[in-house]
Amino acid sequence: MTKVIPRPVRVGLVGCGNVSRQYLRNVLNSDELTVITCADINDANATAVASEFGLRKAKTVDELLNDPDVDLVLNLTLPTTHADVTLRALAAGKHVYTEKPLAATLENAKEIIEGARQRGLQVGSAPDTFLGVGQRACAELVQSGVIGRPVSVNAFMMNAGPERFHPNPDFLYRIGAGPLLDIGPYYLTTLVAMFGAISRVGGLSAMPRTERVVQVGERAGAHIEVDTPTHVAGLLLFANGVVCTLVTSFDVLGTRTPSMEIHGLEGSILAPPANSWAGPVLVKKNTDADFVEVAIPESEVEGFMGMGLIDMAASLRAGRIPAAMGARALHVLEVMAAILESGARGGAFTDIASPDQDLSLTQKSRGTA
Repeated sequence: MTKVIPRPVRVGLVGCGNVSRQYLRNVLNSDELTVITCADINDANATAVASEFGLRKAKTVDELLNDPDVDLVLNLTLPTTHADVTLRALAAGKHVYTEKPLAATLENAKEIIEGARQRGLQVGSAPDTFLGVGQRACAELVQSGVIGRPVSVNAFMMNAGPERFHPNPDFLYRIGAGPLLDIGPYYLTTLVAMFGAISRVGGLSAMPRTERVVQVGERAGAHIEVDTPTHVAGLLLFANGVVCTLVTSFDVLGTRTPSMEIHGLEGSILAPPANSWAGPVLVKKNTDADFVEVAIPESEVEGFMGMGLIDMAASLRAGRIPAAMGARALHVLEVMAAILESGARGGAFTDIASPDQDLSLTQKSRGTA
């Protein structure tokens, strides 16, 4: 049983790269938490973020992890170090909210969840876009029966690669990233929150280029190695019978394919990209001639990074399981690992064991911590 925190949760930030600023801007005015300190293996990054946001800079990451004033560690390090930092934070008695994926390997992710359970701690994980007004509207349409019994989902994230806009995209082409582990968590988390667990997985993958060229910033023209598949197609069966086609790619120069479609026996939904917070959301029922845009509330926030962290802080104060719970992040990572393994084996299907708890976003599934 997690001990309730009766005041705003005190957060220590590890990893002061560009994404940390978006998190900090989005959570600064929250009544649920306060970010008090930061650390980075690059001291200049920590100094800059501490100065910009008025934080106390820890001398080292270990100093922050062992700071008695820190209740929760916000882990914004590179994917390959997510597990190391999270496990060290848990060992120091801290709750953790981490950027996606939960870990670079399934073994590390299981170790994280078990380590938290043994210590009575909570682990939360990005992405949090399934909490956004756009995806919530889609979930409500499905749950209210507007499209009848759900049958299938088509989900696509395809572009020409992050080297076009990211000045240091190297880590996105390493094991633990690639298009599936970088963007796949948005789509899979959204769909698991909507439909529950996935029970069977197959996949095919390709790595047509072993080298990429940085196109922007001071390193423009630099060559980087590719260590992971850059085009991944998955076929997923949810436990409730919904079938999903998921394609993530850094090898598509242009596309008009909708980001996400949800089809039922009595209608279809055109959903916004799963890595966005707002709309639009369009619906076509069997009595409609065409798709009609659904009115949804204006987005409460300009950016999405940090909303899951705020909810986790609220959950620690209320004694409930975070919406962006670690169990769902573990399941999503297990599904992605199975897709990649299937691709490596030429498309053989893999059965996924049923999770111990309901992963759909319902009050019942969140329960108490």
